[in-house]
Amino acid sequence: MMNASKCGIHCVAWWLLWVGGINWGLVGLLDWNLLDTLLGGWPWLVKLIYILVGISALLVLLEKKCTKCK
Repeated sequence: MMNASKCGIHCVAWWLLWVGGINWGLVGLLDWNLLDTLLGGWPWLVKLIYILVGISALLVLLEKKCTKCK
C-alpha cells in the first residue's frame, strides 16, 4: 500500500497526464496548442508544464497505481 504523500504525488501526476493528453490530442486533431493559447505570454511556464507532464508519465509508469485518484 502506498503512503499518503506518494498517493498525492501520484494523483498530481495522473492529472498532469490528462492535461498533457488532451493538449496533444488537440495538437494532433486541430493543430491547436491549448497551453500556448492559455500561457503563451509565459513561455518558461509552458516549458515547465511540458517537463512536469513528462516526469508524470515516468512516475505513473514506474509506480504502483493509487486507487484514490479516480
